[in-house]
Amino acid sequence: MKAGSFMACHDCDLLYRIPAISEGMTASCCRCGALLAKPKQNSLERTLALAITGLILLIMANSFPFLGFKIQGQVRHTLLLTGIQQFYTSGMPWLAVLVLFTTVIAPLAQFLALIYILLPLKFHRRSPGMFHVFRWMQQLQPWSMMEVFMLGILVSMVKLAKMAQILPDVALFCFMALIFVLAACLASLDPHMVWEHWEQNECRHQH
Repeated sequence: MKAGSFMACHDCDLLYRIPAISEGMTASCCRCGALLAKPKQNSLERTLALAITGLILLIMANSFPFLGFKIQGQVRHTLLLTGIQQFYTSGMPWLAVLVLFTTVIAPLAQFLALIYILLPLKFHRRSPGMFHVFRWMQQLQPWSMMEVFMLGILVSMVKLAKMAQILPDVALFCFMALIFVLAACLASLDPHMVWEHWEQNECRHQH
């Protein structure tokens, strides 16, 4: 974090002038003990790489067969969106929309937002409206619930195992990897580094 910059505590709003903080160190509020800053090594580069990886995995998870069901010698393959379609055709459109939003749209929007913000910063540029996109992305995080969907799939697989042979397909493994990639992506992101790179780019353009 840039030394000398001002920052308000996220919990008690106490204003600080941030000292120079090296990687591996943390800064905490002296009033409430909340974490103020914890610099992460290569935060922007690592987050950008994970975001691109997550986008590729998400496309693969929705393009390839998800599960196969073998009954009496016949194999039927399903896609990730097949379950959502079944909810809709079964008279549960709101549930279908909710599952679609939390498992596909929300993760897709997060990856695209991160790439939109971080890729130009990598080349010393600033994306138009990046502040609004960044805040919107943070508000969207609680709606990404792929792990809940995955838990429901595992429960269904256990119940259906007595009726048919379950054959995991490529998309299932992509979806499982996607859960960990998204978690790692959000964990590696240091918002303060985003603002610092933006300030450096602004100073570079002014001079």
